[in-house]
Amino acid sequence: MRFEFVSRRPAGLERFVESVWFARGRIDYPSERIAPTGSTVAVVVLGDPIRETAADGAGDTLVTGTGFLIGPHDRPVVNEPLGETYCVGVVSTPVGCEALFGLRPASVRGRVVDLLEVWPGAAPLRAALLGGGTPDAMLELVSSALTAGLRPVPPSVERCERAVAALEAEPARSIGALAAELGVSHGHLDKEFVQVVGVGPRVLARILRLRVVLAGVDVYGPVHWSALAARMGWFDQSHFIRDFRRHTGVTPSAYVAAQRRSFTPEQAAPGFVPDG
Repeated sequence: MRFEFVSRRPAGLERFVESVWFARGRIDYPSERIAPTGSTVAVVVLGDPIRETAADGAGDTLVTGTGFLIGPHDRPVVNEPLGETYCVGVVSTPVGCEALFGLRPASVRGRVVDLLEVWPGAAPLRAALLGGGTPDAMLELVSSALTAGLRPVPPSVERCERAVAALEAEPARSIGALAAELGVSHGHLDKEFVQVVGVGPRVLARILRLRVVLAGVDVYGPVHWSALAARMGWFDQSHFIRDFRRHTGVTPSAYVAAQRRSFTPEQAAPGFVPDG
């Protein structure tokens, strides 16, 4: 598989941007599931069209040659390039959607939508990117466009940022206790999260826990799933497997098999499940 992927976190945008990335090449399988990150993802397509289907293949499908936006979600998106992948992307932080793209994340929760229809900055950015350049130069162009278009955010973002940081540090913690520490009720925190993040704090906590699990798995060595799950707060194996399957679309053993079948150790990336 010949595939170039470059990723960075742009300086000065850390509050709202988890990464900007460049991807070009062909994958050796027809499609792949991509696990959720707790973020909103914008992708500018510069080459062949891509087919995206939300909700582990059960949601709406979008085929686009210009770009797409994946709203906050808790099930994998099925990514199917219809030729060579050539695109750049932006992964927001959990609180970054409205500041970067100017839309409430709840409006696109669990959906894949046309990027040019929902983000006014996408069309001029794509036109500039079609001029080409090195991956680093193209990512610098994306970062500059995001900085120039940054929007003010409501005061509720600060409290949600603190909650997200707490959940990232301890994903298995009690949401009720976290809300009390922040000086609000559980219900109030839930409501703010849906407005700012697009999913509730309990859903985000589950996503973050599973991201830690996947990041800690060496698919080319022995995987002690029960110990890994217990370390992250799952003491019921059936519960862990159910959450894992919702997150990746497959069981833990199928996840390992898919990565081993399609990736070399240097290519393996947490959260990607090649099909076929």
